[in-house]
Amino acid sequence: MAIKPILFNTEMVRAILDGRKTCTRRVVKIQPDEKHIFPLGFITGSTEKKEIGCFGFGINENGGSIQFAKPPYQTGDILYVRETWQCWRAHRYEATADIRFRAGGDDVRLQFANGNTDSIDRLDYDTFVHKWFSHNGEWKPSLFMPKEAARIWLKVTDVRVERLKDITEDGALREGSQGIRCNHVALGEHGCTDCMNTGWIEPPQVEFMQIWNSTIKKSDIDRYGWDANPWVWVIEFERCEKPEGV
Repeated sequence: MAIKPILFNTEMVRAILDGRKTCTRRVVKIQPDEKHIFPLGFITGSTEKKEIGCFGFGINENGGSIQFAKPPYQTGDILYVRETWQCWRAHRYEATADIRFRAGGDDVRLQFANGNTDSIDRLDYDTFVHKWFSHNGEWKPSLFMPKEAARIWLKVTDVRVERLKDITEDGALREGSQGIRCNHVALGEHGCTDCMNTGWIEPPQVEFMQIWNSTIKKSDIDRYGWDANPWVWVIEFERCEKPEGV
């Protein structure tokens, strides 16, 4: 088990807090070439130690030659969510700092171990506040949120690989996409003419596609955008408590 950070934008943080998001897809950064189209699974045994835990892509079902991709997370890893935040209030004598999050929800108060002591023993508190206090109320980017400020902790329950466009209706819903459900007002002789009896005016996969493309750099859209249909890591998770001693 490893403890690692994971970034989410504000809308996805809200989806996690609402219990709607229990899964995330991340690009396999080194895509296999066009010959290695057979996903073989995770490597559990190899003479090369660096290959253990990697995912293999083969040129046929038996492998042939194999290209490897290292997953960013493993089942059992503990993740702390980095989100847009600010340290908006600090109490020097008590050595506490109050953290606010752009996604909303309750503030978090950090209590440093050197609180309620003389001022000569305030290194941890002073270092944190000097570096992170929002003097003008500015929001701090999620990329720079320290582990101490994290309020959301996740446990990875499964990691697999699939093509981006293989996402199902259920998979899109678990990503936090909501779609537009049909209320079946336009009923005709053969059912609802608005949704053609699918139950959706706009299925959640459409919203997921839009969200996905919005997170890809313009310079990478041809490689990693929806139309490129790249291989992706599918990372499933559940909420958990902050581990003791972290």
